[in-house]
Amino acid sequence: MSRKAIKDTHAKYKLPAWRLKLHEIIFEADTPAGKLFDVVLIILILISLLGMMLESVVDINTKYSHQLHLLDWVITVIFTVEYVLRILSTGRPRKYIFSLYGIVDLLSLLPTYIAVFVGGIQALSVIRAIRLLRVFRVLKLVQFVGEGSSLAKAVKSSASKIIVFLLFVLTVCMILGTLMYLIEGKEAGFTSIPISIYWCIVTLTTVGYGDIAPQTPLGQMLASLIMIIGYGVIAVPTGIVGAEIVKGDKKAVPFSTQACPECSKEGHEPDAIHCKYCGAEL
Repeated sequence: MSRKAIKDTHAKYKLPAWRLKLHEIIFEADTPAGKLFDVVLIILILISLLGMMLESVVDINTKYSHQLHLLDWVITVIFTVEYVLRILSTGRPRKYIFSLYGIVDLLSLLPTYIAVFVGGIQALSVIRAIRLLRVFRVLKLVQFVGEGSSLAKAVKSSASKIIVFLLFVLTVCMILGTLMYLIEGKEAGFTSIPISIYWCIVTLTTVGYGDIAPQTPLGQMLASLIMIIGYGVIAVPTGIVGAEIVKGDKKAVPFSTQACPECSKEGHEPDAIHCKYCGAEL
């Protein structure tokens, strides 16, 4: 792309001054106004989560139901205004709307509005807790953001291996569960193959509810084998993800928490001039 084409692209997506200022306050934490905005937002999220938890306590809900309900609506309205402002302050609203944080921001609003028509789902507002991850930007804990990004990349890179491993574990549980059904039978509580597979999964993951237990020596021997296999099952995914993290650390590059005013993406290098995702000027 020629230098003129690059300039034309930047001019095309250049935001008006007021939207750039709004973006700086809402998406950045490098200015006093931006930091204050994020701190107030985090406080509101914490208050909202506390109110939601208190509302589930019968005695408190009986006495302060109206106040808690009003508090939830006030905070929801504030979050709604904030969500609209986030859309207005980006050059490409669709990028923000369909991003992870954009979806979380929207889902954190919906339970209160849906509760008007369908009661009992206000507790789903707990998804607002995910928004607390922004505290890392506010407190300048860039290294934590970087580590979180490395972990996410490691999990994504090892997803196919983990899926294959889980399918193998599920196959083993089906076989061993069926064997336990044949060995123990209905008298010991293994009333069906699905119930026996459930017992195998619970035993393999070392949870052990104790609601069903083998009674015969052969069944107990098989159960012991499943428990021993369980320790290996726990270790394998950890090793897969750990190996990917080590690979990622060798390629790790420091980055800032500056958000692109066009696509709202973060993770740029500290000396970056243009967004590495859409090419807009930072």
